[in-house]
Amino acid sequence: MCKKYIELKINVNPKNTEFTEIITAELANVGFDSFTDTEQGINAYIKSDLFNEQILKELYFFNNAKSCKINYSINIIEQQNWNKKWESNFNPVFINNDCVIRAPFHKISPIPKYEIIIMPKMSFGTGHHETTTLMVDAVLELKPNKKTVLDMGCGTGILAILCYKMGAKQITAIDNDKWAYDNTIENFKINKVKNANVLLGDSKLIINKKYDIILANINKNVLLNDIEIYEKSLNKNGKLILSGIYKSDFNDINNKALKNNLKYIQLSEKNNWLSITYHKV
Repeated sequence: MCKKYIELKINVNPKNTEFTEIITAELANVGFDSFTDTEQGINAYIKSDLFNEQILKELYFFNNAKSCKINYSINIIEQQNWNKKWESNFNPVFINNDCVIRAPFHKISPIPKYEIIIMPKMSFGTGHHETTTLMVDAVLELKPNKKTVLDMGCGTGILAILCYKMGAKQITAIDNDKWAYDNTIENFKINKVKNANVLLGDSKLIINKKYDIILANINKNVLLNDIEIYEKSLNKNGKLILSGIYKSDFNDINNKALKNNLKYIQLSEKNNWLSITYHKV
C-alpha cells in the first residue's frame, strides 16, 4: 500500500519572508518534513497519518496574522506520484566545494572530494533543506576520521554516508520511520557503506551505548526530550551536533544542553535555521 502525503499550500498576502519563516518553523515542530518556497507563500508536506487539521488551525501564525491574509488548501499525494514529482525537480547539491549530493541519474564532472549518491524519495534529507546543508557543513568541519558516529533521525542516511567516506570507524544510523529506515539501507548499498548499522526505532536504542560523535537533525521537541540521553551516550570529549531547529529555539535548546553538562562550542545559521555544536568534557 502506497504511503500518502499531505501537501499543504499556504498563501500569504502580501507575502512576508519573516512570517513565512515562522510558518516553516511551526510546521516543522508538528511533523511537516519538507518545504518549498512559492511566489504566494509556502508549500509544506507531511505524512498523512501525522496530519491534524485542528492542530494546524491552532498554530501561532493562523491567529496572529494581523498584517497579512492567510489561506490554505490541502492536497493528498500518493507516494508514487510524490516520488516522480520530486525526481523531476531534484538537482545536485554542492556544499563547500568539497561535497556533492546527487541522484544516480546525475552526471557530475569533476567529482568533488566527497560524493554522496541518494535515491530521491523526499526533499527533506537530500541536502536541499537548510538543516541538512548545515549538518553536512558541520561534519566536514568535524572530521570524523576513526570516530564512532551515531546519526540519529537519519532520514536518507546522508550524514552517515558522509562520515563513512570521511573515515569513521563505526556508524549507527537510526530512524523511527520505516520509509527512512528502508531508504537508508538502500542508500548505504548504493554508496558501498561498510562498518555501519541501520536501526528502526528511537533514542531508547542507544541507552547504555557510547559514541564519539552524535548527529541529530530532528526537531525541537524531540531534541529537548532526548538531549539527556545523548549526553549519557557520548564518550568523554565527544561532540553533539543538533539541527532541525529554528533560530528562535536556541535558548530552549541551549539551556537544556547546559543543564546536562554539555559545553556550547558554536552555532551556524542558514535562513534562520540553526545547527549547534556541543562538547562533552
